[in-house]
Amino acid sequence: MTTLRWKVLAVVAVLVAAVYAFTPPSEKVRLGLDLKGGVHLVLRVQTDDALRIETETVADRFREQMKMRGVAGTVAAAAPDRFRVEGVPADQDPALREVANEVAVDYTREPGVSGTYDFVLRPLVATQLRNESVRQALQTIERRVNELGVAEPIVALYGTGGDQILVQLPGVTDVARAKEIIRSTALLELKIVEDGPGPTREGLLATRGGVVPPDMEVLPGASDTGGTGTSATVYYLVRRVAAVTGRDLRTARPSLDQNNRPAVSFSLNQDGARKFSSVTGANIGRNLAVVLDGRVVTAPRIDGRISDEGQIYGVFTQQEVQDLSLVLRSGALPASLTYLEQRTVGATLGADSVRAGILASLGGLAVVTVFLLAYYRLSGINAVVSIAMNLMVLLGFMAYLGATMTLPGIAGFVLTIGMGVDSNVLIFERIKEELATAKGVKAAVAAGFDRVFLTILDTHIASLIAAAFLFQFGTGPIRGFATTLTFGLLSNMFTSVFVSRTLFELILSRRHAARLSI
Repeated sequence: MTTLRWKVLAVVAVLVAAVYAFTPPSEKVRLGLDLKGGVHLVLRVQTDDALRIETETVADRFREQMKMRGVAGTVAAAAPDRFRVEGVPADQDPALREVANEVAVDYTREPGVSGTYDFVLRPLVATQLRNESVRQALQTIERRVNELGVAEPIVALYGTGGDQILVQLPGVTDVARAKEIIRSTALLELKIVEDGPGPTREGLLATRGGVVPPDMEVLPGASDTGGTGTSATVYYLVRRVAAVTGRDLRTARPSLDQNNRPAVSFSLNQDGARKFSSVTGANIGRNLAVVLDGRVVTAPRIDGRISDEGQIYGVFTQQEVQDLSLVLRSGALPASLTYLEQRTVGATLGADSVRAGILASLGGLAVVTVFLLAYYRLSGINAVVSIAMNLMVLLGFMAYLGATMTLPGIAGFVLTIGMGVDSNVLIFERIKEELATAKGVKAAVAAGFDRVFLTILDTHIASLIAAAFLFQFGTGPIRGFATTLTFGLLSNMFTSVFVSRTLFELILSRRHAARLSI
C-alpha cells in the first residue's frame, strides 16, 4: 500500500505541474504564425554586394599603397569581383608587383595593354565570401528580430540556392516597420569632410574642375533648415576610406542631443577607440561626417580628441532613433536584401485554426472514448483517463519548455490520441490473454503490463528516431510537428505504462475482484 500511495502522489504531482505549466493557455502556450497570425517572408541576399564591398575595400588599400611607393596610375572597381589598375609606367612595374604581392592570396593579376592590370578575386575566395555573407545576414536578421520582441520567430535558410532566408514573425502587426528593420543595411562609417556642405554636387566640385579626386567621394546629406524640423539635401566631399566603421561599434542606444532632440549615442570597442582617437586628434577643427548607408546624417566639428564615445543626431523621430539603435546594435548587413515572397496571416484566421484544431482534438477524443467504453467496458475508463492526462502532460511539456504550437503541432496532438489508444489496446489485449490462462485478476494485470512494456518501449524509440530526423532536416512546420510528436511520445510512455497501471492497482486494491470488466 505504501508503494501504491507514492505512485498515486507521483501521478497527482505530474498532473498538477502540467496544468500549472499551461494555465492560463492564452499566456503560457506560444502560438506559431499559422495560429497567431503574423508575417511570412522569403528574402534573397544579394551576395554580389559582399564581393563589391570587399573589392572596393581592397582597391582603396591598393591605391594607398601605390601612392606610398610613388607608383603612378588609377585604381577603380571594374566588377563585383575585380578591380582595374590603369596608366602604370613600364619602369614602375616592379614597384607595382610589390603591391600586388600583398593581395596575391585572394586576387590573381591579369596584365593587359598600356600599363593596365585586372585583379580578379579567386573563385574559391568568392564562394567563401558569398557563403559568409549569407551566414552573417542570417545571424544579423536573427538578432534584429529577437530585439523586436517577437515570440518564437523562425529565421532559417530557405530553398536550394543557398542565398535565400525564411523569416516568420508570429503576432507582428506593423509589417512595414518589421520589413524595414530587417532589410536596413545600417552600414555606419565615420569619414573626414574635405569640403562642404554644398547645395549642389557641381558647386561642391567647382574648385576641382568638376572631378572627384580618386581618394575622395561625394555623398548626399540633410541640412536642418532653421530648426523647423524640415531638411534640404546638401552634398559633402569626404575621404573615401572611413576612419571608423560600424564593425568597430560596441553598443548604440537612444539618447538626446544638446537641443533635447532624439539622437543615438554610440560607444566603440578598443580597436575602434584607438583609431577614432588618432583620427580626431589629427583633424581638430575639421568636420567629421557620420555616414549611414551612404548618406551623411550629421557632420559635427571636431573640437578635440575623441576616444570611444560619439553621437548621431539630426532630424529623427523617437521611433526612428529606437529603430536605428536596434539595427546598429545588431550589426550591419553584409549585403542588401530583396523580398521574394510575403504572406500575411490574419489573427482571425489564426483563431479559426485554433478553434478547428481544438474541435478536431475533442472530436477525436470523443470517438475514441465511445470505442474504448464499448469494446473494453469499464476498463475503457482507465484508458480514457490516461489518454486525457497524456494530452495535459503534453501541453504542459510544451508550455514549460517554451515550444511553439503550430497547426502541424495540433495534428501531433491528434496523433498522440491515436498513440495512446494503440498502447492501451496492446496492454488490454495482453491482459485478456493472461486472464484466459485462468490467472487471478491482479496477476493478469501485472503480467499484461510487464510483458507489453518492451514492445511499447521499442515502438516509441523507433518513433523518437523518426521525430529526430524530422526535426533535424525539416523546416518550420515540419519541426513543429516533430516537436509535438517527441513530447507526445514521452508523455504517452508515462501515462500508458505508469498512470494506467496505477489506476488499475488503485481500483483492485479497494475490492477483491474475481472478474475484470475488460
